[in-house]
Amino acid sequence: MKEPIKRQQIKDRLISSFMGSIEDRVDRYLDIDHQWVINGHYFSYASSECIDLYRDGYFIAAVMMSHAINEAIIEFVVSRNPQIVPQDERGETKSLESLVIELREKNIISAGCAEASMKIWGSFRADIHHLRPRVAEIDFKNVARENLKRLAAIEKKIFGVDTLDDGKIKLHNPQYWDLNKDGTVNAFIRLE
Repeated sequence: MKEPIKRQQIKDRLISSFMGSIEDRVDRYLDIDHQWVINGHYFSYASSECIDLYRDGYFIAAVMMSHAINEAIIEFVVSRNPQIVPQDERGETKSLESLVIELREKNIISAGCAEASMKIWGSFRADIHHLRPRVAEIDFKNVARENLKRLAAIEKKIFGVDTLDDGKIKLHNPQYWDLNKDGTVNAFIRLE
């Protein structure tokens, strides 16, 4: 088959697939109710792409990314709070669970934020990352939905903002944003 014909067939199939799933995609996107703006940290693009994966129906990939983003956000919060030491007495890195417990005990994160993080961490993480036989029994669509809702809750608590009448934003937790000298921030805006 000649390339122009093959190209048009692929294009037609992609358009048909997209148009046939557009309502489901919009519903999934709106259902998550994600934080619309976060600081431009190293995990920000991955977090936004994770939302797109879920929206577009790539549930296994969304679950895997939700695990990684959750861990990155917790490690980031630890890095911005020097009273939390990420290593134990032996110099080994503390588990995510230990860090979340410590962050909660020191009132750095809320109980809801800690619970959301631990539920993401406990959502078949090892089975999925090591592709154990148990993955055949996992309802990835539901796990992805729940994990992304939890990530949205975490990001809203950590990167929450209020929009002021003049269009500026007021940061709920400035310690998690990198302020420029002029008082602005490099933000990652996630609007469709």
